[in-house]
Amino acid sequence: MDYLENANVVHPMDITLVAGRLLLAWIFLHEGVALALNFDAAVIAMAKLGVSELLVVAVIALQVAAGLSITLGLLTRLGALSLGLFCLSTALMFHNDFANHNEILHFEKDLAIAGGMFVLVTTGAGALSVDRFLERRIMASDDKARKPLRRVIERGIL
Repeated sequence: MDYLENANVVHPMDITLVAGRLLLAWIFLHEGVALALNFDAAVIAMAKLGVSELLVVAVIALQVAAGLSITLGLLTRLGALSLGLFCLSTALMFHNDFANHNEILHFEKDLAIAGGMFVLVTTGAGALSVDRFLERRIMASDDKARKPLRRVIERGIL
């Protein structure tokens, strides 16, 4: 793939990927900030579910950091994988009372979001992302120090 060719062309798929990234990231950014702003209440509520304060802090950090990762398109695959696994674990640990219709809906919602995240892991962030900007710069460079990064890009990891 020529990383300089069509570098300034925006395709409808690129716009769709940005919209999808923003919609997927929003719930995590919103929830992470809400938990942080209401930290004491969040710790009390989560303690009732057996979740420690340290884990609440880790969840807030994950939701905000990975949410920003997906929003900006920076290390998108890593952020999406992290949130996809988080959604699967949340569904299995907290929404497993299938006698309760509301819990079934939350379980299915978490599975659907995880599916969207795994699709994003596969597709990457698209052309309108920091990932692609860095990819173009690295691939266009002849700097030998960037050779390991070039291999990562060629293998589709970034």
